This record gives sequence, structure tokens and C-alpha cells, in this order.
Amino acid sequence: MSEPQQEQEERPEQAEQAARPKVSDAEIRARIEAALYSSGRALDAEQLAKAAGISSKKRAMDEAKAIQSRMKSMLSAIEVVEYPGQRYAMQLKAEYTNVARKFATKPLLSKAALRTLSFIAYFQPISSADLALRRGSQAYDHVKDLEEVGFLAWERKGRSKLYRTTTEFSEYFGLSVDPQTLKHQLERRALILR
Repeated sequence: MSEPQQEQEERPEQAEQAARPKVSDAEIRARIEAALYSSGRALDAEQLAKAAGISSKKRAMDEAKAIQSRMKSMLSAIEVVEYPGQRYAMQLKAEYTNVARKFATKPLLSKAALRTLSFIAYFQPISSADLALRRGSQAYDHVKDLEEVGFLAWERKGRSKLYRTTTEFSEYFGLSVDPQTLKHQLERRALILR
């Protein structure tokens, strides 16, 4: 085997990087912005780097911070928020929710599923039996929908399940992950119908 072939086999990552076309700075930024816009959830460094077509997680985070700064200076209704664990999400600023809601075509969840979610968030952890008693048997269908979007987690307690909200729920709605603080936030926003 020749020396150049041997070197190429020893460094497959370098060969792979050399084979990839160079992505411009503007393209990297645009890809990260597109990923943030379309994901609907917080993305970490690895996910952002993959979306941008780059290997540097640090570069991906720097670009996300640059997008965040640019969005903040434009005074738009959209913001990029940094969450714990160096994760970023693009979202609508809270003060523009009512305007956007009038134009949203298909909600993520039905109103009934959202009511069930608010009960779970307020009374968590809540058993499946207690949930069915408060919300009716249709709550089981709502739970399936809420699990699919990643807003609910559960654990077994005897023959029943105990439901609680997830970090994804808190991030999506801009609420605290602490159950007591969350309960107060829901009370202030009058999101609980007793």
C-alpha cells in the first residue's frame, strides 16, 4: 500500500471533511435559523451543528447566540431563547400570543386536551384515576396526545399511573419546571378551571 493511501485510511474524518463542500458563514447561520424556526422545541449544540452541516458544536452555539442577538436588536415578535444546558429555541414573544392565535390554522392540541394538560400541571403528580374523575374518561385519549408531543411523563404507583409534566412542556409554554412555581404561574394566568 502506498504512503498517501495509508495516511488517508488512518484519518477517515479528515478525508470525509475534505470531501464535504465548504458551507459559507451565511449558509450556516441560515440553516441554524431554519432548524430553530421549524423545530418547535429547544435544540442542543449537536442538533444545531448537524442542521448547519458542520462538525464544530462551539461554532453552532456561537451562531445561535448571534441569531439571538440579531433577533433581539430587530425588536420583532420572534425571539431566540437560551435554555439550561446550552439549548436554544425560537419562539413567539409572550405579548404577541393573542395576535398569533387568531391566525393559527391548526392547534397542536385540542382545547379539551389543553384543559386536561392544565389539570395535570396544576395537580401534579396526579393519578390516572383522579384525572379520569376530574376530566372524564376522554382524559385517557388526551393523555395519549400529550405523551406524543412530549408534554407528559408518568410512573407506576401500584396499578395506577402518576402523571406529571415534562421539561418540554415548561419550555414550550414558557413556564417554570418547579411544580410550586408552575402552580402559581397557572393561577396568575387563570389557566385553571376548578
